[in-house]
Formats: sequence, structure tokens, C-alpha cells
Amino acid sequence: MARNERPQWARLDIDGIGLLADLAAGTSLARMLDFKGAQLRCFSAPAASSKALQTADFTGRVERGGSCNCNVLTLTPHANGTHTECVGHLTAQPLDVYKVIPQRLLIATLLTVEPELAGDSEDSSRPPPRATDLLITRAALERAWPAAALARLSGRSAVIRTLPNARDKFVEDGGASAPYLSSEAAAWLVARGIEHLVLDIPSADRTSDSFEMTAHRIFFGLADGNTTLGDAQRRDCTITELAFVPESVTDGWYFLSLQIPAITGDAIPSRPVLYPLRTA
Repeated sequence: MARNERPQWARLDIDGIGLLADLAAGTSLARMLDFKGAQLRCFSAPAASSKALQTADFTGRVERGGSCNCNVLTLTPHANGTHTECVGHLTAQPLDVYKVIPQRLLIATLLTVEPELAGDSEDSSRPPPRATDLLITRAALERAWPAAALARLSGRSAVIRTLPNARDKFVEDGGASAPYLSSEAAAWLVARGIEHLVLDIPSADRTSDSFEMTAHRIFFGLADGNTTLGDAQRRDCTITELAFVPESVTDGWYFLSLQIPAITGDAIPSRPVLYPLRTA
């Protein structure tokens, strides 16, 4: 929020509760993709690049004599930055995520969890977690879930911040040591009715999981090995990965806007924005 912006409170009545959202105080949860700086390169993907357009009679670089700057961008949404995906990530039939993302503000809860060593937890995944794997467990989610008056809201979105919290985490190792959701944690989120999940990790699953995609399949309601879009029980849901939640944003309830470019794909770069929320 810019220092000179005044609050812009918009009123909404949801579940019989009068709510106010400050639309001038949004916080972006998108990681900056700097083509010239340190980049995320998860899943062994190449670095994203930005190169001047060059044709037979045009150069897209003013410093080289061009009439304007015009760049060609190359990136892998799943690997290079904040992105939102749908069940089309897992199916043979295509589904564009822009068709799934709601146009409205979503009620979301932000919670901070400390991942647990799989060797110290009874939670599971497929393939079985290594003892040194870090899991986001069901118990950790239950402990962190807000127990405030607004908890009776029918929130359908959750933002999960993992500790330690740093903008550059996963840059050096490409997310190989990143935490991931246990099967029990994914099932618990589904049971709570969460339809739009924002994570600050490279994937809901282990970055190298023998292609099981267990947490994804639980969240999207798609059985193991099934690649048929029509069989997905939760095809209107989304998962956003590689977000970043600044320390200045405290746990609690917010309005969430999932902002995306107008392009097709099962996963596309996105900009989740949280807006402060309070009762009227």
C-alpha cells in the first residue's frame, strides 16, 4: 500500500456477517521474476529469459537503434515463479486455468506452519516419505487454523506460509529440499471445503515423487493413475504454488484475489493479492 493512499473500504455481507475490505491495501504474494537476477529453477527447468525481438528489418532494443523495446519472454510457469494451476495439470484432456479462477474476491485464511520431519510424524504420502523429508502435516494445519469469531465464515480459500520464511528460499537447490503436503493434510483441507489453495512451496507434492502427485490428486478429487478430466471430482479448484507471504502480513482472515494474464494453459503465472478484512 502506498503511503499516500487512503483506505478504500468496500462492504460485503457474507454468511450474515457485514465485512469490510480495504481495497487500497492489497499485498501481492507473487514472487518477482527478475530475468537478470537470481531465479527459481525448480524441477531442473531452464532459467527464464528475456531477449530482444530480432527480425530481418527490426531490432527490439532502442539502445541498438530500434524504434522501441520489444522482448520475447521464455519461461516455465511451474518452475520459474508464482503460478496457479488446475486439474488440467494431471489430465489428458486440456483445461485452461483461466476458466476455473473466480472473478470475485474470495474469503481466505492465512496460516503459518512449521513443517515437521517425516520421521517424527505419522502422516504419509506416496511414495513413502523419507525420514528427513519435511511435511506440512494435518496436525500442523489444525494447530495454526484461526479460532477467531470470523472462523464461522464459509471461507473456501487458504494461504499457507511455511517456516523459515524468506524470499530467496528454494533458489539455490531448485526446491529439492522443500516441504510438501502429507496425504492427511491434503484430505483435511478438502474436508474443510477449501477450493483455492495458495502455497509458498514449489509443489503440493515432493518435487521428486515418482510421478505419484498424491496431494494434487487428493485435492482435485482424481483417483491414482486416472488422467480423465471428466472423472475429477473437484475440477473447479485451483492450487497456487511458489507464492511468498511477507512477514508484515499477519495470520488471520483476508479477501483474496487471484489475478492472472489472459492466456491459456493448465498453469499460468499469477499474482495472488490479499486485502485486509474486518467486520463492519
